[in-house]
Amino acid sequence: MRSAPLRESKQRNESATADAATLADVHGGPWLLTGHDGRLTAYVHTEGAVLRWTETAPGGRRWDGPDVLPAKGITELTVVQGQNRYAHLLGRRVRPRADGWSNVDIMYATQYQTGRPLTQWRSLGNPFKEIAQAVEVGVPAGAVTSDGALYVCVPTGPGGVALRREDKRGQWQPWSQLQAAGGTDAPAPAATSSGLVEVLVPTRTAALHLQQTEPGGALVRGYDVGAIPLPGSATALETAPGRLTYYLTDARGTGVVAFRAGNWPVPLGGNPGDGRIAALRTTVDGYDCTVLALRGVDGTVNLGVCPTEGEQGGVWWTGTGMRCAGDPALAVDGYGRAVVAAVGSDGRLAVARQQDGQGLALSDWRPM
Repeated sequence: MRSAPLRESKQRNESATADAATLADVHGGPWLLTGHDGRLTAYVHTEGAVLRWTETAPGGRRWDGPDVLPAKGITELTVVQGQNRYAHLLGRRVRPRADGWSNVDIMYATQYQTGRPLTQWRSLGNPFKEIAQAVEVGVPAGAVTSDGALYVCVPTGPGGVALRREDKRGQWQPWSQLQAAGGTDAPAPAATSSGLVEVLVPTRTAALHLQQTEPGGALVRGYDVGAIPLPGSATALETAPGRLTYYLTDARGTGVVAFRAGNWPVPLGGNPGDGRIAALRTTVDGYDCTVLALRGVDGTVNLGVCPTEGEQGGVWWTGTGMRCAGDPALAVDGYGRAVVAAVGSDGRLAVARQQDGQGLALSDWRPM
């Protein structure tokens, strides 16, 4: 693997300038990931940079950072992780041209180990050569297969979805178009532990479901979802070996719904706002549970919990009182506890952690 041109010491030295950036306009995030060593890493996208905080010890109260990871020209960002625990940063880069148009390409960079430098940003190009089509390519989304191959999806101006992916040897294949039309926003790709990739594409009338029938195979149309996803809300979680559950906000105002291929959507309530839903599996009072986090219509972080794949029995929702400027993120720390991260209304990143032996009760929110 290649080392980043930006030395870690330089990242540390730039941390002093990042405090002011945390109060500036946040472009995206947070994203919260668990590394091989059990330490958590949080990322927030700001103007021209990604800010990164890292736990000093698994499950501890102290964090290093923020480190400043340059991201010049990156207007939108997504951070994804696979079973190998590498953090993949996917960005949409815009570079103005003298003729009034802009060059748009999809970029990626990788962090291989917790707290270590980021690789160089590298370009995946654009699915289109014509500038009028290229500028309409949207925010990338990604998934990582069990063998470490990265899949990158982008919405295109005509309502389609383009895909570029690595093969099993790590070589990038050309851009291709998926069997989807009428898309309204970024697709939601996900990978299972069995090595299969699925993609959910929101449209104005339903959500189109595409899936592989064999690892590395083509993505073909599966069961479409009888719910209309609010753009940007869909999240996938593996809730059984090889089986994904999608959680999304129904644009018709019925709240959060859960969907598994071949089944009817299950309404979950939740009173969500217009952001993405975060989801994870963890243990609550000794039971295998799914935890959801979202920004409610009141602007605060709300949590939901239910037995994994037991949504039909109802989801227990609770408010945290934390007013946030964006969407919350979830991860499991080195001790198996759920951790919630959010950018507060004051622009500062804060975290709250599941307390031992108290169900899903959270600690106080701690600003970074």
